[in-house]
Amino acid sequence: MPTRQPARIKARRTPGDLLAGLGALVVLVALIAGVPYALFRLAGPPLPPELLNLDLLTSQVGTSTIIAILVLLVWLAWLQLVVCVLVEIYAGLRRVGMPARVPLSGGTQMFANRLVSAAMLLFTVSAVALPIAKLTSLPPAGPSVVFTGLSSTSGPAVDERAELEPVQKAKKVYVVQPPHGRHHESLWEIAEKCLGDGRRYPEIYRLNQHKEQPDGSRLHMADLIRPGWVLDMPDDARNIHIVPASQPRDDTLKDHRDKPVELDGRTQNLTPGRADLPAEPAPEVSDPRGRSDERAGDRSGDRAGADGTRETGPAQERRDTSRDPAPAERAPHTAPDSMPDTVLDTVPEKAPDTVPDSGRQDPGQAERRDPAAVAEPPDSGRSAGQDTGLGLLDYLAGGSLAAAGLLAALGRRRRQQLWHRAFGYRITRPRDDAAQAELALRLGADAPGSRMLDVGLRLLGKSLAAQDRVPPTIYAAHLSPQTLDLWIHPPDPEAPAPWTAHDGGQVWRLPAHEGRMLDERALADAPAPYPGLVSLGSNGEGRVLVDLEAAHGPISISGPQTTAALAALAVELATNRWSDRMRVTLVGFGEELTVIASDRIRYVGSLAEVLPELEAGAGGRDHGGEVLTGRIHGRAADPVCTPHYLLSAIAPTPEEGRRLALLARKGVRTAAGYVIAGEVPHATWNWTITEEGRAEVDALGFDVAAQLLPRRQYRALIDLFLATERLEGEPLPDEPEPVTHTPSVEVRVLGPAEVVGPPPMEEGRAVIAVEMAVYLATHPGGVHPVVLGGILWPRGVQSVVRDATIARVVAWLGTDSQGRPNLYADESGRLRLGPEVRTDWMLFRDLVRQSHANPAGRPALLERALGLVRGPLLNGRPRGRYAWLAADDLEYNVTAGVADAAHRLCEVRLARGETDQAVAAVRAGLLLAADDEGLWRDLLRATHLTADPVRLRAVVDALHRRAASHPYGGGMAPETEALIDELLPSWRMRSAPTA
Repeated sequence: MPTRQPARIKARRTPGDLLAGLGALVVLVALIAGVPYALFRLAGPPLPPELLNLDLLTSQVGTSTIIAILVLLVWLAWLQLVVCVLVEIYAGLRRVGMPARVPLSGGTQMFANRLVSAAMLLFTVSAVALPIAKLTSLPPAGPSVVFTGLSSTSGPAVDERAELEPVQKAKKVYVVQPPHGRHHESLWEIAEKCLGDGRRYPEIYRLNQHKEQPDGSRLHMADLIRPGWVLDMPDDARNIHIVPASQPRDDTLKDHRDKPVELDGRTQNLTPGRADLPAEPAPEVSDPRGRSDERAGDRSGDRAGADGTRETGPAQERRDTSRDPAPAERAPHTAPDSMPDTVLDTVPEKAPDTVPDSGRQDPGQAERRDPAAVAEPPDSGRSAGQDTGLGLLDYLAGGSLAAAGLLAALGRRRRQQLWHRAFGYRITRPRDDAAQAELALRLGADAPGSRMLDVGLRLLGKSLAAQDRVPPTIYAAHLSPQTLDLWIHPPDPEAPAPWTAHDGGQVWRLPAHEGRMLDERALADAPAPYPGLVSLGSNGEGRVLVDLEAAHGPISISGPQTTAALAALAVELATNRWSDRMRVTLVGFGEELTVIASDRIRYVGSLAEVLPELEAGAGGRDHGGEVLTGRIHGRAADPVCTPHYLLSAIAPTPEEGRRLALLARKGVRTAAGYVIAGEVPHATWNWTITEEGRAEVDALGFDVAAQLLPRRQYRALIDLFLATERLEGEPLPDEPEPVTHTPSVEVRVLGPAEVVGPPPMEEGRAVIAVEMAVYLATHPGGVHPVVLGGILWPRGVQSVVRDATIARVVAWLGTDSQGRPNLYADESGRLRLGPEVRTDWMLFRDLVRQSHANPAGRPALLERALGLVRGPLLNGRPRGRYAWLAADDLEYNVTAGVADAAHRLCEVRLARGETDQAVAAVRAGLLLAADDEGLWRDLLRATHLTADPVRLRAVVDALHRRAASHPYGGGMAPETEALIDELLPSWRMRSAPTA
């Protein structure tokens, strides 16, 4: 029998309602006014003199004091009742829905709710406060029963209350919503939205554990849910779908494949099957620079499978359907009279518009997802080496120490790219997933943590060497924002300062504030004592690292994501800063990783190729404590025991396993580590990478979220580093349009970020406001608020926060000389800055353009342009902000444009014999483009022409010091060294280190 639809019933007051309301009103008046009157007459004020006497705390308590305390408690109970009544009256009059909960007032507020609800029937039948029984007790277990009113298509309107009849037993389900920007739903959020308390998420998890979902996968972990899943919900859930209790689950999944659910005024259609695709193509997006692009390049129908063949069939058809973008947000509206498929317990109030027109504009299908704003949902299958489909942020930003090392390696490669940059060109920048990989690395990199681990360990080794002590074995380390903990054996309570011993000497701890104060230059030559420390994963409070050498034997690694775990180990070992020279041999995987660190990484096809070399090297290797002792007494530039780590994705044969076990010398420490996939005889540690992405180490008792590098992220990293090998560069963009308006607001980016014109903003809000102004000012084509939210908050943000921030910036930037807002939304809903908002970069480019057309005034125009440069681009930007620069042209264009302008002005000045002015021009360019060695060569030539050898020597020394201490390393370009040899032949003798 079909379920009858709900009909709107007109209600009226009955004589019983009036009588109950009158009685409730009398009781309320008696309680609110009569109780305090009686208390004053019979018991006195709330605080009688007995309680105001300070001697009460030391004197003996008498009968009068006890009575005074009891009277005070009665007064407090009355005050609590008054507060509950006021809250209920407010809720009833304003129709806010669920009244606010008064703390510690469960029964009292329920009593007040009933009195107020009954009393309000005297005045209206609609302004009745919502009962709050659900706040104080859970509903009884059992199936829900849905009641619907009788409806008729003809006949007179019904004035009497319609009789309700039970229909059939039903259950409630919820369909997991697609992501907004980078924000994915979690069980906590669903519990908060549907049950009123996020802490009730285990109820949803238990109802759905191991149940099949539309994509064929099942719920195994509470934090792994996917868009399109259909979740059974508790009986008291709101904002859900109602289905018959007898309906089979297969029919429920089929009926809710594309079921919309109306939440917070938005109607969202779900597309099942999208979440289980590891590398689903993104819909076409309109990039902020005004051109259409694909988030992952051309990864649509021609995506190759793991074996190199093209995917076809249902899986490919689902990828094609997943191209349909999620619908745009719509304005909130009231609940309809008839809701046949969705039952909503409450309808949220409409949120106020924060930006004129922008909140009501349909952003269109082309802008629902942006390359910088969307992370892909997880994949259902997790086989070895398989791309899980999670966004790049989920892995690359999660490996914070590896990200810091990768960024340093990338910086070295970029410096070498700059050595080959030609005038009028910029270095080649990454595209698509490679650019997103760099964005993720910038967001997640923990450079301070990496520095603390490096400097802290080197100081530890240097201190132990000074005391002639044998360094302890470190099995593992834990790096958190507060401390660096080393778990050592055997326990030693005598930790060298500033390290401190804890837990009976089992843990040596370095507080973060002590680590930040360590002098890095004083430890420049101190060797790295524990280069085999590598991240196992995260325990939610920090990074957990293990020492491969401390295993004293082969480490067996197994599980469905073994190759992804080995790739993550290899990348961190090859790029970490807490090691000196080392070798990493990869067996059966990672051949492309040599592009990241060719000096450390080597690839071989089988264990048979590398075992003879390992056996030959093991004979002359120091063992036991001599490995650590030898290291701490050596030098960083010439380590005594160069480590060698073997990572194999190929399981060994029995004979190879026996030879690996012999290499370990039965528990004696060596300067080597072996991590082998599969079953390894006599393995000292066994690592398991579970299907849910957990890393378990049996011998150490660890169970952490594993650090992984799946296939898509692996490929993106390789493409990122391959882009640095393209030395031909890319032409700089065409000349800009003339700047004609006098600015009312100037956004400065050629140095520290500044917005000049508006009044100062409070510091806590200024950072994001300035970044928003910078992005909009450097992208004059405009950007939709949804896309802007993903750019400025790449880890996700609530739309309310995003819109409130935009509204704040609108008010902050104010209006121009014509009274028009400097920040507005155009007809398409894109946010734009007005014509009287200018950047110093726009003015710089316009002055350079004018210099091309005016040779006579070229020096003055270029000097004006370079005078705008105050330092590096957006210098001093907070950590984690402006990550969008990684996928943007701005950083590349500004660096090349400033360097070219300085070079051109230097040539003009030298042609006129104005050497001092030429030197000043180059130094102005070096303020921003300090890594461009073409400018350093210009400075060398101009200084040489001043005929002042002291100045030339000072420039050479400064360049030498910079190259030697550059955070990215890399030395100087060969062309620069050759020029120094020509201009100052004696420089090498003076800069050579003394023996």
